[in-house]
Parts: sequence; C-alpha cells; structure tokens
Amino acid sequence: METLDLTLPTPEENLACDEALLRRCEQGGSGEVLRFWEPRGHFVVLGLSDSHRTETRPRNCRAGAVPLLRRVSGGGAVLQGPGCLNFALVLRIRKPGPLANITSANRSILERHRQALGNLLGRPVSVRGCTDLTLDNLKFSGNSQRRGSHWLLFHGTFLLRFDLSLMERMLPFPSRPPDYREGRSHSRFLINLPLSSAQVKRALRETWGANGTAAAVPTEEIARLVENRYSRKDWNLRN
Repeated sequence: METLDLTLPTPEENLACDEALLRRCEQGGSGEVLRFWEPRGHFVVLGLSDSHRTETRPRNCRAGAVPLLRRVSGGGAVLQGPGCLNFALVLRIRKPGPLANITSANRSILERHRQALGNLLGRPVSVRGCTDLTLDNLKFSGNSQRRGSHWLLFHGTFLLRFDLSLMERMLPFPSRPPDYREGRSHSRFLINLPLSSAQVKRALRETWGANGTAAAVPTEEIARLVENRYSRKDWNLRN
C-alpha cells in the first residue's frame, strides 16, 4: 500500500485530494493508498446529503469566518480544525470479500482501527453506531465512505487535541444522531484521544501494511475538482 502524508494549503484542496485519489484508482492509475492530513484552520464539512441550514449554525459560522464545505461521502456534519488528524484509505473492492458492500466495509475497516488503537492505548476501544470509534462511550472518530465501481474511499477524523467547545457554537444537535448518543450535547459526547498524531499514524500504517512508498499527488485532478466542485456555493450550499 502506498502512503501520502500531505496537508495542502486549503480545506477545499484537501477534500478534493481524497476524491482525486479515488478517481485515479478507478481509472487504473494507482494502487491502494493511505493518506494523512491535518487542518490548519477551522471549517465545517457537510455530508453529501446534509442541509447546511439544519446541520450547522450558519450565523455563527459566518461570524467566526468558518467556511461551510461539502464532501462526496455520507455521514453527518463535522467541525474540523487544528487538533484533528484526518486519514483516507483508497481500497480495491473485491467480490466476494469484506469490502463488497457498505456495511461489511465499515465493519471490517473499523475493526482493524479499533484493535490497533486499543493495543496502543492499552484500553478497550469500541465501534459504535455505524461508523464511530469510542473510548469509554465517548466518540473520538467519525468515518464515511464513497464507493466507485471497483474502489472505495473510506475517510475519517481523529480528535486528538481539538477545542471541543467550538462544536457547540458551530453545530446544532444533529438531525440523525446514533442511538448510543442518548441525547448528549457535543461537549458530553466527544473526547480527544490521548495520543499524538505521530502515534496514530504509525498505528494505522502498521495495521494496513503501508510500507512507506510515497503515492504521487494527483495535482491536476485536485485543481479541477476545486474549481468545479469544492470552491462552488452550488455544491457546498446546495442543500
């Protein structure tokens, strides 16, 4: 598996990079990839079908100069910023196999992450809801996927040293909370994982056998996606 530890200058470029890696694999141009990136500023990322009117606090986001962006995968709205570690996996779908459908792919990938981080912490890590990882029933990682014909993009975020108080200001209570949330506010539901980004990166590299071969950066496709999708209001604020 190739690796790409790359944070691009803007959130739009970073979101585009994940999609560009998937597109390149679908076109036969690369092998499996594990990517990491860490935001430099704050922004909200909406899931593919989210409404920015109901899943964010637009007035507070505008007042705080927090952009509203949209990804190509499902799941709910998240606030990103310094203290978050993002990863993306681009994996080949083999049928039959553990990645053959959405549910089994979520279960297979998150189980690997659960074991890797639990071993590192020396404490139990759990998979809760459809795509969350938790520590003591508190969420520290949310994940989602985008499926192509032969490849899938599975990406997510680890909260490491994020200012969790900002969540209440920028995001309302979600419209589709998992059952295990039990009505808890953001501040009572989320936790920073007591690990460094270097430790988490190392654990994921080991569990996926990412041997350090650097993946090429799909620069032209990233630029095209930013121009035609991620920088456009008719994409980011379409719902």
